[in-house]
Amino acid sequence: MLYLVGLGLGDAKDITVKGLEVVRRCRRVYLEAYTSLLAVGKEALEEFYGKELILADRETVEQEADSILKEADVCDVAFLVVGDPFGATTHSDLVLRAVKLGIPYRVIHNASIMSAVGCCGLQLYNFGETVSIVFWTDSWKPDSFFDKIKKNRRNGMHTLCLLDIKVKEQSLENLMKGRKIYEPPRYMSVNQAAEQLLSIIKSRRLQGDDPEITEDTICVGLARVGAADQKIASGTLQQMSTVELGGPLHSLIVTGSMHPLELEMLQLFSVDSCSDSKSNAFERTV
Repeated sequence: MLYLVGLGLGDAKDITVKGLEVVRRCRRVYLEAYTSLLAVGKEALEEFYGKELILADRETVEQEADSILKEADVCDVAFLVVGDPFGATTHSDLVLRAVKLGIPYRVIHNASIMSAVGCCGLQLYNFGETVSIVFWTDSWKPDSFFDKIKKNRRNGMHTLCLLDIKVKEQSLENLMKGRKIYEPPRYMSVNQAAEQLLSIIKSRRLQGDDPEITEDTICVGLARVGAADQKIASGTLQQMSTVELGGPLHSLIVTGSMHPLELEMLQLFSVDSCSDSKSNAFERTV
């Protein structure tokens, strides 16, 4: 049996009882280590689970999936995923590979950012399509995701923006030369994502386009959701470009139309120090 086990969002203890029972009886246990991360490291998980973990990076999961599935038809193998197992499409691919090999599978679900994002007070059924914001380079600045945010906002829906993670990435030079040298890990922050959005807005205006999303659009920044040091900040997009929420992982929400209850909840997390300016900022969204 292949087990896909969600670990939740916080630390080692966020695994479900059912998931922990599975981990402890499996012959091999893999820890997916590139689509997200927990507040604790591999060693802390091993100590709590009482089991040795095998790190599975992007290359292992996408190019060497057969090694994960090896002998899973005659023994139990677990694949651990931060959040929920189906938070990334790669894991659906692993299931399809297992099915083609005649290997049965079972999923142990857990909390993910897709549901836990409700901690800021925005109602989950008011969210539209989720988008990803990637790190820009000097020569590559994709902005197609912006149109999806516009569409969501036009329909009155909020947009959850998942921010880029760069783990075990190679420079173009090392990739071309076949050198297994990797860049230091990088995690996009809320203020970096906001700066890119502001740049797109400026560019669209120069092209004569009405961006619909402006510097004054109310947004929400979230950091380390589910951890003890979780942080939430709400304010304008301009304010999100300077907010400091600490270490990874970060997410950003661009709001759509808001119910009075949602507005009241967001004011709990306002970055404004002056109550009058806070009120004015939120009143502009109504």
